[in-house]
Amino acid sequence: MAASDLQEHPDNDMTRSKVAVLHTTPRTIIEDYARLMDLADIRSALPQGHDTLLKINISWQHYFPGCSTTAWQFDAVIRKLRSEGYTGLIPAQNRTVVVDPKVGAVRNHLTPVAEKHGVEFTYLYEPGVEWIRYEPKTPMRVLDRVFPDGIIIPAMFVGKNAIHLPTTKTHVFTGITGAMKNAFGGLLRDNRHWTHAVIHETLVDLLAIQKEIHPGLFAVMDGTIAGDGPGPRAMVPHVKNTILASADQVAIDAIEARLMGFDPMSMDFIRMAHEAGLGVGDPKEIEIVGDDISGINWHFHEKQDTFASRGQKLIYWGPLKPLERLLLRTWIVPWSFWASRAYHDGYWFPFIGKKRVAAMMKTPWGELFRRYGSVETIPN
Repeated sequence: MAASDLQEHPDNDMTRSKVAVLHTTPRTIIEDYARLMDLADIRSALPQGHDTLLKINISWQHYFPGCSTTAWQFDAVIRKLRSEGYTGLIPAQNRTVVVDPKVGAVRNHLTPVAEKHGVEFTYLYEPGVEWIRYEPKTPMRVLDRVFPDGIIIPAMFVGKNAIHLPTTKTHVFTGITGAMKNAFGGLLRDNRHWTHAVIHETLVDLLAIQKEIHPGLFAVMDGTIAGDGPGPRAMVPHVKNTILASADQVAIDAIEARLMGFDPMSMDFIRMAHEAGLGVGDPKEIEIVGDDISGINWHFHEKQDTFASRGQKLIYWGPLKPLERLLLRTWIVPWSFWASRAYHDGYWFPFIGKKRVAAMMKTPWGELFRRYGSVETIPN
């Protein structure tokens, strides 16, 4: 792709999506996020007068750089929204069968940020949260077949703005994970792993639903530390000092992919969403505002696996496919949860991950992370 493909195109600007990208530092991160959200037209994207969901991403209960929503990302977004007059901010997160989000919020230093700003997490799996059957107006690609008894979503999502807070990282199933994948951990219940065999189509269906239920939709992506390799957990973190924002969930994922060195339109979920008119996935049709990224290529690795993900792929797309329902939808399903926990929490993190965390803690971002460890030391 030519350098000019990632820069402004004066012609046909009215039909093109916009993605804001800035380089940042630990010293300037809060004001940089505020400028980033201005560049991405936050006020136009999110109508006033509605509560706003902050869909955080906790991909692991451990702190692992590049894995989950960062404390400074969470902090900066709340500050900016409050300064613009947005009220009714609701941080929301679901659990997975292998990750405890409450522990993750503490270890990733999100809890002190919530306390500082007086907001409370909504954990979507708790008994007080109502889930309702939703009938999409848009024809579904797969969700109506995966869940023939009905698509169930959180009632509280309907009628609220939503801001996704992903990080820049690769993923063993989708190549990358960003704004579109972030909805996966909010709109669907614990049985969402049933969709893994058709994960790309699922992400497109979820974006279509979001466009129906949310008055405004926005994404603020943290790439201060980006994850490369078999994500979302067993990655190599790299300091990249980059942040992104957009009202177009497809476009921000496309530019994330391009920064990593991938062709966005080769990723099925981006291409399908682009073709369905749910956003813009072709970088040639995206307006980049902020800093020049035309020469950037992180040379990340799209298709790497762990021992655990290789086993999952044998079930979803390999010779064990005929056994998928038995292995993942019946009473024996806990075997897969314990296998994942044994690998990631019992082996990978203690013997590999902790060394990578320790290395990152020696960087300026590691020092900033420490400062977010308590309300008293959060930067002003």
